[in-house]
Amino acid sequence: MATVRELKATARPSVGKGAARAERRAGRVPGVIYGDNQPPLPISVEDRELRQRILAGRFLTTIFDISLDGKKHRVIPRDFHLDPVKDFPIHVDFMRLGQGATIRVSVPLHVVGSEGSPGVKRGGTVNIVTHTLELECLAENIPQFIEADVSALEINHSLHVSDVKLPTGVKTLSRSEDATLVTIVPPSGYGEEQKAAAGAAAAPAAAAPAAGGKAPAAAAKAPAAAAKAPEKKK
Repeated sequence: MATVRELKATARPSVGKGAARAERRAGRVPGVIYGDNQPPLPISVEDRELRQRILAGRFLTTIFDISLDGKKHRVIPRDFHLDPVKDFPIHVDFMRLGQGATIRVSVPLHVVGSEGSPGVKRGGTVNIVTHTLELECLAENIPQFIEADVSALEINHSLHVSDVKLPTGVKTLSRSEDATLVTIVPPSGYGEEQKAAAGAAAAPAAAAPAAGGKAPAAAAKAPAAAAKAPEKKK
């Protein structure tokens, strides 16, 4: 069950760029609540509180109960905009969540088991190809993250979408189950070492037939010499 956070908001009496700038000057961030077949509801949220929520992480996968004029709206953040220079929030969008709502979310991928990976023990490096997974699930069942276990991976081996276990009721929106999530990258010079090892292993194998091929030729000379001996006595 997903944790639900509380968030206070105030209804905005007017909309537009001028009204939005006035809200920001007052230390509030303009936003909107939409969805669930209801009209959009313009709101504003305290700038300081919204910053704390965003900096805490997983903001876009956290469910909130927004208190507004004595009524609670269950929502999930869908987007927020930051000032390109000062990097503080200037707008936020929330989507209403009806009873039993199914939503699409982007959930972070957590890599585990790297210390036990044989590829890592041999000098390989964990390379995370995909940092998040696009999932579809009930709003109440949003996972905080998805684990990717690389403890069995060798060098140049990878973990794919089909290798990851998802919670019950959660499905991936990936177009391919073979999409690569994590791979073990070989260390520098690994390819040359592999070639040298292969060459060293092939050398004894090549020498063995050559040595074996000389023995029959030497043996063939002995009967020939023996056959000529009786002719001299005649």
